[in-house]
Amino acid sequence: MSKSITPSTYVRCIGYKLMMQLADFIDPQEGWKKLAIDIKDPSGKNRYNQMHIRRFEGLIKMGKSPTCELLYDWGTSNCTVGDLVELLTRNHFLAPASLLLPGNSVLHSIYILHSSFTQIFCNFTVQGDSHFAHMYLTVKLTFPFHPKCFFISGFHSFWFHELKNITNNFDERPVSAGGNKLGEGGFGVVYKGYINGRIVAVKKLAAMVDVSIQDLKQQFDQEIKIMAKCQHENLVELLGFSGDGDQPCLVYEYMPNGSLLDRLACLDDTAPIPWSTRCNIAQGTANGISFLHENNHIHRDVKSANILLNESFVPKISDFGLARASVKFTKTIMTDRIVGTAAYMAPEALRGEITPKSDIFSFGVVLLEIITGLSPIDENREPQLLLSIKEEIEDEEKTIEDYVDEKMSDWDTISIDKMYSVASQCLNEKKNRRPDVKMVHRFSV
Repeated sequence: MSKSITPSTYVRCIGYKLMMQLADFIDPQEGWKKLAIDIKDPSGKNRYNQMHIRRFEGLIKMGKSPTCELLYDWGTSNCTVGDLVELLTRNHFLAPASLLLPGNSVLHSIYILHSSFTQIFCNFTVQGDSHFAHMYLTVKLTFPFHPKCFFISGFHSFWFHELKNITNNFDERPVSAGGNKLGEGGFGVVYKGYINGRIVAVKKLAAMVDVSIQDLKQQFDQEIKIMAKCQHENLVELLGFSGDGDQPCLVYEYMPNGSLLDRLACLDDTAPIPWSTRCNIAQGTANGISFLHENNHIHRDVKSANILLNESFVPKISDFGLARASVKFTKTIMTDRIVGTAAYMAPEALRGEITPKSDIFSFGVVLLEIITGLSPIDENREPQLLLSIKEEIEDEEKTIEDYVDEKMSDWDTISIDKMYSVASQCLNEKKNRRPDVKMVHRFSV
C-alpha cells in the first residue's frame, strides 16, 4: 500500500494490490451488495439500483471482483478514501477500513468488558478528518503477530495467562490420563479448558516439524480471517484468540466426540459409528465444503482428522490455516509452496495447483474412510494408500462390499454403492471430470 494514501486521496487512485486486498474481505458472502445499497449520489439518492446490482453480479462469472468494479465505478464521482472508510465502518467492514488508513489513527479511549473475556473496544479519531470521530473498532493492544489486525470483531480477545490458567498450565498429559491435552498437529497442540463453566478447546500454535515463525504467523492470521467471514453449522466455531504471549493461541468450541479419524478407529474404545450416522457425517461435511466454495474459499486440507464431531455427531470442518481465498475462484492458482496431507492430495495439488476441485478429491478419500473404517495410509497394508482400492475395484479384483467396515452392521448394499459412486467420481485424476461441489453436497443415502 502506498504511504501517500490519506483520507483526502481519491478512491480512483487506490492501487490494484490494495484494491484486491479490500476485495478479499468484502467479496465473500456478497458484502459488496451492502456497500452498493448504502452509497448515495450528491443529491442524497441511492446511486445504485437493482439493475446495477445485477450487472455487478454478472462479473463474478467472468472471474472479476464485484467489489473492485463497484469501487472503481464509485471512484468516478471523486469520492475519497475518507468517504470509503466511513462507508466501510458504517457497514461493519472494520478490517478493510483499517487497511486503508492504518497509520493515521490515534487511540482515544479503551474499555475492557467482562471479567473473564477480555474484549477491548477502541474509540478512534483521525487527525484532521471529522469523518472518523466516534469510530469504534475492535482491536487488541498487544498483538505482536499482527499489530494492525482489526478483523477480530465478534471474537473474544484473551490474555495468554488466562488461557494458561484455564488449561492447567497447558497440561501435556492426555485428557484420558487426567490432563488437558486433546491432540496435536503440524502447527501446534490442542488443550481442553474451562471458561465460566463452558468447555473450550485451546490451540497453542507452535512449530512442530519444519514450520517457521512466519508459517505460524500466517496460520494464525489466516485462521482468524477465514473464521471472521465464514460461519456455518458445519464449520467449527472460533470463539477467540490470544496474541500477547510468546505463542499465539486460538480458542474454539469444544467438540466432545473428537475427530472423525479417531472415531472411525474407535480410539479409546469408543463404539463404532453406525452407518446411518456416517451418512449424516458425509452429508454435513459436504455441506461445509459447499459453503466454503460458495464463498470463494478453498480449504486445501480436507481430511478426517480435520472433521470434528459434536455431542450429536454433527460434523464441523476445522483448521483453516492453509485455506486460500480467491476472487477468481473458477481459475487455477499456482504456488511454489505445496501444503496439505499427502494421502488426501489430488495429483494437481502435488504439483502446486490450488483449485476447489482438490477439496473434492480429498473429500473422496474421506468417503472411502467412512465406508471402510480404514486409515488413509498404512505402511503395513496392501495397498498402503486407501485411495488405491479404487483401482482394485475398477479392475474387478474386488468390490466395495469387500472393504466395508466390519465394525458396523446396519449398512445396506444400495447405500454403500451410492456413497462409493460419489467417492469414485471425486477421486477422478482429471480435476475437470470431478463433480461440482453443488452436486456433491446434494448427495444423500
